[in-house]
Amino acid sequence: MSRHRVHCVAVLLLSLTSLAAAVESDSLRDELARIFGPEKHYEPETFGPARWLLDGEAYTTLEPSESVPDAKDIVRYESGSGKREVLVEAKSLVPPGETKPLEIKDYAWSLDRARLLVFTNTKRVWRRDTRGDYWVFDRESRTLRKLGGVAPAATLMFAKFSPDGTRVAYVHENDIYVEALATGAVTRLTQDGSATSIHGTSDWVYEEELDVRDGFRWSPDGRRIVYWSFDSTGVGEFTLINDTDSLYPTLTRVPYPKVGTTNSAVRIGVVSSNGGETSWMKVPGDPRDTYVARVDWTKDGDHLVLQHLNRLQNTNDLLRADATSGEVERLFRDQSDTWVEVVDELTSLKTTGEYLWLSERDGFRHAYRVGGTDGEPRLVTRFDADVIRPLGVDPEERWFYFTASPDDATQEYLYRASLDGSKAPKRLTPRSQPGTHGYDLSPDLYSLIARYLIENLSEIE
Repeated sequence: MSRHRVHCVAVLLLSLTSLAAAVESDSLRDELARIFGPEKHYEPETFGPARWLLDGEAYTTLEPSESVPDAKDIVRYESGSGKREVLVEAKSLVPPGETKPLEIKDYAWSLDRARLLVFTNTKRVWRRDTRGDYWVFDRESRTLRKLGGVAPAATLMFAKFSPDGTRVAYVHENDIYVEALATGAVTRLTQDGSATSIHGTSDWVYEEELDVRDGFRWSPDGRRIVYWSFDSTGVGEFTLINDTDSLYPTLTRVPYPKVGTTNSAVRIGVVSSNGGETSWMKVPGDPRDTYVARVDWTKDGDHLVLQHLNRLQNTNDLLRADATSGEVERLFRDQSDTWVEVVDELTSLKTTGEYLWLSERDGFRHAYRVGGTDGEPRLVTRFDADVIRPLGVDPEERWFYFTASPDDATQEYLYRASLDGSKAPKRLTPRSQPGTHGYDLSPDLYSLIARYLIENLSEIE
C-alpha cells in the first residue's frame, strides 16, 4: 500500500473516531434533540392550515396554544380589522380518557361553523397522508366524538360534511359510508369494496397521473353523492422490493399497468346519501382506455360536469351528465397533436351558463369561456403570457383573478382580466413588490391572505 493511501486511511479512521467521540458528547446530543425533538427548534414558522369562512369577512388558522404546551388553538381573524378570537381551544380537543389534545393535521368547518371536523393520527398512502382518524367537535355542546364506529384506528379517508352539516361521508376500506352526527348511525353506500373493487378513492394510475385521490362529492342539496368506481381486475402487478425496513427484504405487489396493457375499468356513479342503487353515467368510450379526470356537480344539483380524456391524453372533452338518467352530452373539446392538460379548477359562470377553461391551444396557457351554444371558446386572458394559477371570479362575474409572470419565469404576480376579454389583463401586485407572491383569495375576492397584501383591491380598475 502506498504512503498516500496509508495516510488517507489514517485520516479517515481519525475522523470516524472523532465523530464517534462527538456523538457521545452532551453538546451534540443536545443539538440533535433540538433538530429532531418535539420542540423542533429549527423548523421554519408556518401559517395555517387557513380556512376562509363563508362570508369572506374572516378566516381561521392554527396558532400555538397559550394554555396547553405543544398544542394548537384554532383562531379567527377578521380580514379587515385583524381582530383576533380563539374559536376552539386546544383543551377542548382532548378525547375522552386522554390527557393530550388531538394533533391537527387538517380541519374543516361545517357551513354554519357549528361543527369542526379534525383529521389526525394520519398515515401515508404512497406519497400523502390520506388515511387517519376523524373527530367532530360540536361547538354548542362542547362535545368531541370520533367517527367510524368500530373501524380500526387510522382507516378513514376523505371525510366531508354534508352541506347542512348534519352528516359526514367518508371512505373506509374502499367503500363509502355516511354517518349521522346526531345519532351516530352509519349507512354504507357501496357494498363490494375490495383490493380490486375501489369506490370513493382511486387506483395507482389516477393518483399518479391525474391527482385523483379523494373520489367522491356531495351534491349541493346533500341528497346524493357522486363517486369514482374502479375495477382493477386484470391489471398487471409490479413487485417492489423493500430492503430497508427490516432485516430481510419484503415484497409489495402493486396493480400497475404498463404501456399498452390493461387499465382499470372506471365508472362514475350517483347514489342517494340515504343508501340505495347506484345510477351509472353513460360516459362514452371503453372505460379501460379512457379517463374521467374530474367530476363536479352543477350548482342546481341535477347535473354533473366531467372531464373525459382519451388514453393518449391529447383530447379532453367537457361533458355534462344528467345525474338521474345518466345521459351525457359534450359541451366542448380541447384537443392537441401532443398533449392537453386537465383543468383543476373549473368555474361555472351563472350569468352565461359557460365555464372558465384553461387551455394551451394558442401556445400560451390562457383562460377561455367555453360551453356556449355555438361551442366556440372565447379568449379571456388576452396577452402573451401563461396563467400560472387561477384564483377565481368575483360574485358579479366581471373579473377573473389569476397569477402570471409575463416577463420573468422566476416571479409570480396577481392579475385581473375582464371576463368579456375586451381588455388586456392588468397587474394588481404593486410594481414596488418584485418577487414571487402566493395568494388565497376570500370567497368575495375583496380580501386576501398573501405574503404581500394589496390595499383597496376593490377600487383598482
